[in-house]
Parts: sequence; C-alpha cells; structure tokens
Amino acid sequence: MLKIAIVGGGWAGMAAAVEAATRGSDVTVFEAARTLGGRARALTAALPDGSALTLDNGQHILIGAYTDTLALMQRVGLDLSQVLLSLPLALPHADGSGLRTPPWAARWPAPLDALAAIATAPGWRWRDRWSLVRTSLRWQRAGFACDPECTVAELCAGLPLRVNQELIEPLCVSALNTPVHDASAAVFLRVLRDALFGKGFAPFNAASLLLPRTDLSRLFPDAAAAWLREHHADSSRVRIGTRVGTLRPLDTQWMLGHENGEEAFDAVIWATSASPAEKAIGQAADDCDEATSQTLRAWAHGTRDLPFTAITTVYAWAPDARLPAPMLALRHEPNAQAAPAQFVFDRGLLHPGDPAAQGVLAFVVSASDDDRESLQNRVLQQAQHQLGIGTLQALQTVVEKRATFACTPGARRPAQRIAPGLWAAGDYVQGPYPATLEGAVRSGLQAAREALRPAG
Repeated sequence: MLKIAIVGGGWAGMAAAVEAATRGSDVTVFEAARTLGGRARALTAALPDGSALTLDNGQHILIGAYTDTLALMQRVGLDLSQVLLSLPLALPHADGSGLRTPPWAARWPAPLDALAAIATAPGWRWRDRWSLVRTSLRWQRAGFACDPECTVAELCAGLPLRVNQELIEPLCVSALNTPVHDASAAVFLRVLRDALFGKGFAPFNAASLLLPRTDLSRLFPDAAAAWLREHHADSSRVRIGTRVGTLRPLDTQWMLGHENGEEAFDAVIWATSASPAEKAIGQAADDCDEATSQTLRAWAHGTRDLPFTAITTVYAWAPDARLPAPMLALRHEPNAQAAPAQFVFDRGLLHPGDPAAQGVLAFVVSASDDDRESLQNRVLQQAQHQLGIGTLQALQTVVEKRATFACTPGARRPAQRIAPGLWAAGDYVQGPYPATLEGAVRSGLQAAREALRPAG
C-alpha cells in the first residue's frame, strides 16, 4: 500500500484524497487552517445585532457541465438536489431584462435550451440573436479552437454591443476572472463548448446554474473528510490545523516536517494555493541533488511568474433586502468605477431555512483592483442605484488578492508533475479549465491517478 501525503485540504486536495483512498492508498491530508476548503471555504461573521452568521470567503457557482465535481460530490454521499439550487441558464437584471431560459425550454437538451434563451431575450433585436447564433455555429464548426494569442474581445468583436455586454462580458469575467480585453479566447471557447454544447451531469443540463444552498466547506470538503472517516478509517486521516513546514527528499521517498516531527511518504501531492506551493518547492530544492534541484527551482520560478487577479465579495444586509431571483447580473456602466460588481446573490433565497441569512446580499467584484473600503462603498452605492436598496449595511468584505491566475492568451501554467514522487494539484496548474472549482477538482483527481501509476 503506497503512502501518500496531500498538503492542502481545499477542493483539489480533498479530491485527490478521495481518489487516492479509493485506489487503495494510505492517505494523510495536512491542512494548516482549522477549516477545510482552501479558497472556497466557510467563514464566520455576525449580523449588526450580534447574531452568528456563516458566510463564504467568496461566492461561487457551479454549472451542470462540471461533471467531475458533481460526480465526486455524489460519490462522497451528497444529495445534489439538497445542496445545490438548479436554475436554467439565466443572467437576469433587476428590471426583468437580460438573458434567461424560458420555463418551457428548461429541460431541453443542449444547445436547444441556450437557443431558446437567445430567441426570447427581452430587448434583443433579431439581428442580435441571429448574430450570436451564427457566430456560435461558426465556433462549433471550428471545433471551438482559435489562435492561442487571441483575446475574448478580439474573438467577439463582430458581435453586437448588447450581446457582448449582456452575455459575453459577464460570462467571461465570471468564468475566467479576467476582463474580455485580456482574457484568453481559447480557454473561453472551451468553457462555452462544455456549457452550451456539452452534456451535463444528470439530471442537470450543461448550462444549468447550480447555486450552493450550504456553505462551501460543507458543500464538498467536509463531506469528503466524513466519507474518508467512514469508508477508509484505517488508511486515511485528515489533520486539520497542521502546517507542513519542510519538504525534503530521502532516497525514493519525501519527508514532510510538521509540528509533530517528520514523516516519510512514497508520494506527495502539494495541493495548496500557488504562493505557498512555490515557496515550499523552492526551499525543497536546497536539499536535492543538482538535477532535481534545477527541476524544482524551474517549477517554482514558473509558478512565481504566473500573474494573478483578485476577487472581492461584499456582504451587506438590510432587514427588507430581497431580490426577485437568487442571482442577478448587474449592469455594465460606462464608468466602471461607479458599478464595480458584476453579480449579486440573495443569501436569504439560497438559505430559506436560515433566519440569519435573510436580508443578506453578496456582491461579487471579479478582477477587482481597488482597496477594500473603496470597493465596499462603491458597491453599496451601486446597490442603491441599480437595485433601489439604500439601507444596506456592510457586514464583511472579503478580498482574495490572488484568487485566480490571470487567464490571458498564452499563459504558461506550471506542470502537474514536479519531480519523481512529487506532484502539484490546484486550479492554477496545467489543464484545460480556468481557475474554477471544476478545474481544482480535475487537477486533484488527475494528480492522484498520476501519483499512483507504476512509473509515478
């Protein structure tokens, strides 16, 4: 039985742990924090009256095309219909405009559901609709491939302004966390292929929007830890609050040093975010032979050079705050400074059984580039202007400065294999997806499979 260490209890790390345990390995997960989930985890907050409230360190959504993530959630015993609210593809605005799939087409297979949403989009001219359909079919005929140096803005330059503003721009910034003028068209096309023309994980359509009805730690990482305890108690353990301080080679194994001493492992999957991974691998190079040292330093250098972008989530509350839908798209304005948030979520509608969640709204600012206080104030002003809610109080503003890598054309992501017996897992390593939950889960699954191959 191979002894596998997984450093990091986020979505990639817990996916790797479940896969490795399923394949018969002895698995130990090390998580420095007291909460599982990494950059998609629960956090505690309080209402103005002091009542306890559970939020997330960022407002995430899934789609029906996230087949690996949904299959893994189901594997660890989650009832997807209970933990996720499934909505047809929709990007509605507060005034009722915006793209949305009509109810009678909600169960149509892809891409018919998306075509129905396009055909009935309020305010769109037939010229807008036909332009998008014609362009999408051209992308499909080309195999959803394009020049790797092409940006999303260049890819969609021929589409009407309304189509770009109400569909392309919000989809791009939500999926790639990168503005259209900087975002990779090749990666964007991959997401569109799976979401609009792919097959979803039953019973969901590929383009279904799946909104969490529980906090992000419980949505998968906590359930994965419970599954490991129930099904692999003799060969798996999850050590929360245990920071790995050192990594060094010893013959054909790797030694991990932590507060309780050192342990030897046959393979290590480093599943933290990019910055601590780069530091750990760079330090480990000091203890390796010359060839391995050069390999580790090159990997660390490439990871350090990868640019990252921020996501800010502003949580605000008012006793009577209620949206017409669980999620709304916020309008683009000529002065982006006056309308920084692209989406708003009604936590009360997502958690109807939680009294503390009523009146709590989550505003998401993707690719954010301003300070916390300024963004918070501008988001509250945006809420008053676009939603007509002027009584909101800020509860907590979460800024993830390195939330995702900048998904630009030709971005060079670090390889998953670092050295013999040493692998990386995370949404930033090489892979077909942008920095999403699906990208993290796929990376974790693949790292576990590669680490357990005879040649690994």
